[in-house]
Amino acid sequence: MTPTIDDGPAPNPTVAPFNTGLNGVNQPVNLLFRDVLWWSLGILALIVLGIRIVELSWAKLRLVMSMAVPGEKQAYWKLTQWSWMPGLKEKLMYAPLWKKRHNREIRLSSAVNMGTLPSRLHAVLLLAYVGSNIAYMFLLNWKNENKYSFCAELRGRSGTLALVNMIPLIILAARNNPLIALLQISFDTYNLLHRWIGRIVVIETVIHLISWAYVQVADGGWESVKHKILHDRFIGWGTIGTVSMVLIFIFSASPLRHAFYETFLNAHIILALVAFIGTWIHCVAASVEGGLPQLPWIIAIMIMWMVERLARMFRLAYCNLGKRGYTEAHVEALPGNACRVTMKLPRFLNVKPGQHAYLRFSRLSPWENHPFSIAWYEHEYEEEALPFSVKETLGGEKTKMNHKPVATTVCFVVGAQKGFTGKLYKAAEAKPSRAITLGAAFEGPYAGHHSLDSYGHCVLFAGATGITHQISYVRHLIDGFNQGIVATRRITLIWTIRDFEALEWVRPWMDQILHMPNRKELLRIKLFITRPKDHREISSPSTKVQMFPGRPNIPMLLMKEVHEQVGAMCVTVCGPGGLADDVRDAVRNAQKERQTLDFVEESFTW
Repeated sequence: MTPTIDDGPAPNPTVAPFNTGLNGVNQPVNLLFRDVLWWSLGILALIVLGIRIVELSWAKLRLVMSMAVPGEKQAYWKLTQWSWMPGLKEKLMYAPLWKKRHNREIRLSSAVNMGTLPSRLHAVLLLAYVGSNIAYMFLLNWKNENKYSFCAELRGRSGTLALVNMIPLIILAARNNPLIALLQISFDTYNLLHRWIGRIVVIETVIHLISWAYVQVADGGWESVKHKILHDRFIGWGTIGTVSMVLIFIFSASPLRHAFYETFLNAHIILALVAFIGTWIHCVAASVEGGLPQLPWIIAIMIMWMVERLARMFRLAYCNLGKRGYTEAHVEALPGNACRVTMKLPRFLNVKPGQHAYLRFSRLSPWENHPFSIAWYEHEYEEEALPFSVKETLGGEKTKMNHKPVATTVCFVVGAQKGFTGKLYKAAEAKPSRAITLGAAFEGPYAGHHSLDSYGHCVLFAGATGITHQISYVRHLIDGFNQGIVATRRITLIWTIRDFEALEWVRPWMDQILHMPNRKELLRIKLFITRPKDHREISSPSTKVQMFPGRPNIPMLLMKEVHEQVGAMCVTVCGPGGLADDVRDAVRNAQKERQTLDFVEESFTW
């Protein structure tokens, strides 16, 4: 019987099947792209690992060949052994994305911070990753005349890619990421990649939802979409997961993230957990027998996320609880709006130069934790059972030969800014003694994979509290020289500070360094005071320790070091983004000298 006008429109059989299950989804191609994406990341990791093995082997050979010879006999290592390497460093490895700016923040105003730009190498990797995802997303059957079937294919592809990308997303977000030590890549780089992969995941998830909604609206109108979101567990939890991801995307916008970082961080963790749970239930509740094929992936993601969180908890407990009690922190308010934090840990920790740790304080936002470079550390040794006569012969002094380390004291300098660091400074400043003792927690140490031992010449740039990162290397290298286990024969420390008050931050540690044996043979210190209150205070006590007013001329300083280079040279920088960009630019320009000149930047971008 032919339908009349009163019967209404006949149902469209080409719509309804494509808004449920795997109808119209090209699962074999989806799984193919899953394998391609994971294999691409795996091969890239293996390539980086191979490069790192070659670099470490070369550095070890250089160390063994140089540590027992004077600086003038390290001439072989001074000149680059590969003529193409300086150009590669200048044009790609150390190059900013455009012109000079890399780590200097882009500020639209004093309150609006747009973050930083990736380096040229990072940009190439990100472009390749984003481009591959776009290609995998839209390699569809464009000849399909049924647009609802096409949307189903797009829905399956976008959902698959979103979950595929969540695997590296979770791995790269972890502080305890094993790839940091394995590939010798800083957490800062992984954090950059994490942010961009997160954006890809959110966009693919939104495409996944829109592709389903388009078919559903065509099948039953917007009321059917609302009904399924509210009453269908599969659709409802999928929507919850999507909304959580979209909120993370919005809150992680650079101006909001930088303006309300602590709020963003806590919200990020909660919303991420909701997104994982929503995705998990979405995969379980599907009308497909045994759940969606992606179910094992979200289970693996949940396990990795929980294991990393548990690893942090165990690390916190291990570092801060022991037979000798628990961790306490002595916080001193210093001139120049900074605190010196001394933490006594109840157990021994093997601290290396260049490492940092995350700190918490019991009475000051205990849920917040922030990274700070370890400036100084001392180990406490326990006496072994020795005869009284032997102890008397030793004169009561603690010798490492006859003692084992049982506890470690670590020190930090924390510049007072807004939020957490401002609260810490005010709490100490409010006391009559300008000092306070708090229960605290130490999580770390992290990083420290950049070794300077094989370089004959080290140039260390520091700005403000960035001195904490560099002073640990200075101490280590001088001590290594005295023991004959490093190749270093010249160290130049260039520190830029606002005024003389900042010298108090590191005075006790610098005094120890200046009294170390053979310090004068190795170390040259150049202090630049940008805003001295009295120019008469600027005086150089010796040719080894010099003071200058104003800002340093970084290109001129570096070229002087290059012309006096001893063996292979490494230039490192830790400080404000503008200083880091200036040093990076000077190192790139110095590559034209065709000498071995490496660059390391320590930064905490967020």
